[in-house]
Amino acid sequence: MNISSNKKIKIAFIFGTRPETIKMYPVIRESKKYSQWIEPIVILTAQHREMMDQMTNLFKIYPDFDLDLMKHGQSLSQINSQSLLKLEEVLKKIKPDLALVQGDTTTTFSGALAAFYQKIKVGHIEAGLRTSKKYYPYPEEMNRRLTTVLADYHFTPTTTANHALYKEGIAKKNIFTSGNTVIDSLLLMQNNQFRFSDERINKLLDKGKQVLLVTMHRRENWGKPLEDLCKVLLNLNQKQKNLVIVFPVHKNPLIRKVVFNHLQEKKNIILSEPLDYQQMANMISLSTLILSDSGGIQEEAPALGKPVLILRSETERPEVVKIGAAKLVGTEAKKISNEVEKLLFNPAEYQKMVINKSPYGDGQAAKRIIEYILFQYHYLEHPPSEYIFDPD
Repeated sequence: MNISSNKKIKIAFIFGTRPETIKMYPVIRESKKYSQWIEPIVILTAQHREMMDQMTNLFKIYPDFDLDLMKHGQSLSQINSQSLLKLEEVLKKIKPDLALVQGDTTTTFSGALAAFYQKIKVGHIEAGLRTSKKYYPYPEEMNRRLTTVLADYHFTPTTTANHALYKEGIAKKNIFTSGNTVIDSLLLMQNNQFRFSDERINKLLDKGKQVLLVTMHRRENWGKPLEDLCKVLLNLNQKQKNLVIVFPVHKNPLIRKVVFNHLQEKKNIILSEPLDYQQMANMISLSTLILSDSGGIQEEAPALGKPVLILRSETERPEVVKIGAAKLVGTEAKKISNEVEKLLFNPAEYQKMVINKSPYGDGQAAKRIIEYILFQYHYLEHPPSEYIFDPD
């Protein structure tokens, strides 16, 4: 489709969770630099209300449409069906030229499907991540795959993701290696003089202790895996007096009940509310070691030279394991404990995982994505091939 020279490209940015907001923000920010050519329209599903709002407030993202879908105890089917119905109404009204979705949430898939139903082109940011296991992670793996078959443009973080898409029959001309926009956001948030809103963190960090940052939230880790992790943390807390454990606890009540029952009011264990992105970026920077099942942290920590022990048996981000900046440790208590102690008590082993290089980006991913779109719609004469991210 050709856009006439006197018409702006109308881009709908569709997202609804905390991670999507973090990764979409740099692209929205970059699009505004080309206001003569691009009209950005921000559509929030608010699949996650409070945690998403935390990010939109931080980044000063003002939505054009807020579908406000969050309901207590909502199922995946409810999120998907309500998203489709409300997005249909909005997309029919604004008639965008392109819809951009990000990552692997239910909003990602429903946004792509709603755009497809209206015959609107779809760009998928962070395309091509795979474990090739249908239910792991659940539902993210299938959200990614289903979004892939709906997308027209695939913006990948790495060449590994490219090869996954090639195997699935996606044409090379529709794949563009941009790097991951999470690194753009991470670098924008860094502040050497940063002070945390939680004074408990400031006080303990001022004492120069080792810091173990912990997050766990994935559905497959609810129940026994989370219980076992808490027991590991209690044991570490008793053995290592110079260690501070900082655990920002997810809002899900099933997670909070387990974590607070085990770890509340323990010396040198700080259970905090979820950190906004600026606080989390600086928390990663100040940490000694990270224990997490988060995909975002696997991308962010290597850029800051912080080792990650991944609380999963599989990862759709194999690059970080390949370069040695992260290790899959699963959720078995003994293995987690052994790996943490090896890194905290053995400087040589620790240094092996301090890479100070991210395979996921260099802070220019959003620029590459927007320039690629401008080329596709004939506002740039040449494709931005000179900007392709090369992790090697």
